[in-house]
Amino acid sequence: MKKQTTEYSIIVDNVYKKFKLVYDKPFTLKERLVFWNKTKVGYHEVLKGINLKIKKGETVALIGVNGSGKSTLLKLMTKIIYPTSGKITTNGKLTSLLELGAGFHPDFTGRENIYFNASIFGLTAAEIDARVQDIIDFSELGEFIEAPVRTYSSGMYMRLAFSVAINVDAEILLIDEILAVGDQHFQDKCFAKLQELKKSDKTIVIVSHSLNSIKKLCDRAVWLHEGQIREDGQTNKVIEDYLKVCG
Repeated sequence: MKKQTTEYSIIVDNVYKKFKLVYDKPFTLKERLVFWNKTKVGYHEVLKGINLKIKKGETVALIGVNGSGKSTLLKLMTKIIYPTSGKITTNGKLTSLLELGAGFHPDFTGRENIYFNASIFGLTAAEIDARVQDIIDFSELGEFIEAPVRTYSSGMYMRLAFSVAINVDAEILLIDEILAVGDQHFQDKCFAKLQELKKSDKTIVIVSHSLNSIKKLCDRAVWLHEGQIREDGQTNKVIEDYLKVCG
């Protein structure tokens, strides 16, 4: 059992996730008094018994139509949310790009947010000092690094977020569709960096609707359909089967 946990970066063991839905929720005081016992509660099961093992050094894509559970699974891996039942084990330092600018404070500068964000990923002040210029250079923000991030465009947010995430030297990188933001030049630059990280034996899990990019980057694809794994295997084969059904 010990060998199994060290061989894999991520182990998803029989994971279920459901979200509570509240219907006809009262908002005003009058509605709460009149309809105090009328609120309807339901549950939406997003993931239904997911079992998945990702080896160290693998680059894996999660594909599927919107609502299939891809982003939920990624958030579970990064422990932003937790399973209703089942267990997820990660082995190694983890970094994620799930939501643009998550962890950024809008009133602080890009440089200050580098320190905030990198510290969340576990870097010390001395480690950030040693890497801050590399982060700024990769982001190509130039003088805007000294401006409050509330003045940034979505593309500038993405540049900064990606630049921080790839410079924390994590062993596991989780990415959710963030590479679709920004100009073509920076998308190409990010893709090239991911290929470099892949060659350095990092574990990468990526959610994307850009199937061509996935074919170039990922050796393995996992197709999620209605909260369950429909197919798991070689990227081109899984995408081919996916397009036959959902293309």
